Amino acid sequence: MAQESDFKKIIPALLKSRTGEFELESILFLKLRSLGIFDLGCIGECKNLERLDLSGNNITNVTPLASLRLLLVLNLSANRIANLEPICNCDSLQNLNVAGNLISSIENLQCLQSLEKMENIRLKDNTYNYTNPVCKNSSYRNILLEMFPNLKVLDGERVVGRGSDLYQLCKDIDDTIKAGMLNNGQLLELCDCKPWVEDGFWEIKRSNNVIIEEACKQFHDVLNECHLLNHKASHMITQTKRTLSNNSQPKQYTV
Repeated sequence: MAQESDFKKIIPALLKSRTGEFELESILFLKLRSLGIFDLGCIGECKNLERLDLSGNNITNVTPLASLRLLLVLNLSANRIANLEPICNCDSLQNLNVAGNLISSIENLQCLQSLEKMENIRLKDNTYNYTNPVCKNSSYRNILLEMFPNLKVLDGERVVGRGSDLYQLCKDIDDTIKAGMLNNGQLLELCDCKPWVEDGFWEIKRSNNVIIEEACKQFHDVLNECHLLNHKASHMITQTKRTLSNNSQPKQYTV
């Protein structure tokens, strides 16, 4: 029997083994991560796909994705993709991750402007050291924000809405701390045998205190929202497990 790692091209047998679905059109969620896939094959027959993870493969041609009109989330990170034009047909797409590919210029992204529901685009991921040649352009972020006016998250950083101000506030705090380490424009010497800091160093000035209080407030708001989402997710997982458990029990028939 063939192992999943033996499938370099997506075929019905692979999809059925991963999902347990008999009909390809019944598949809603699909994760085909790090399988060495280079040919998307029959993926276009999964007409009702909503979430697709193809990260960590050897994909260069994404043409078969053009028929996935209901796709909401698409992860193509860590592949060898240079042309995203077929994806412009995925009208419902909201979240696209193409970090770690070969996208070389802004022109390669202009084809996606027709995706009016796009809210989240990732072209680089510092956690995994994924990027694209276009990211070397110092103005690519500003250009993308102009190209996609409805964008909420770019490269993992929220640019509008709840939490967007938090990034700027954190930068302001960093600048404040750095300013406190300067004495008449010169860095304080750290090697002489004196107290680590001068008297009153830890006393936060009123102007700085406002920045920190606002940052803490927004941070707690975001944290509370995360806790709420986590609680909802745990509840849904528990319900799903219970349903699957009930469905897996053998049915009894009365003779």
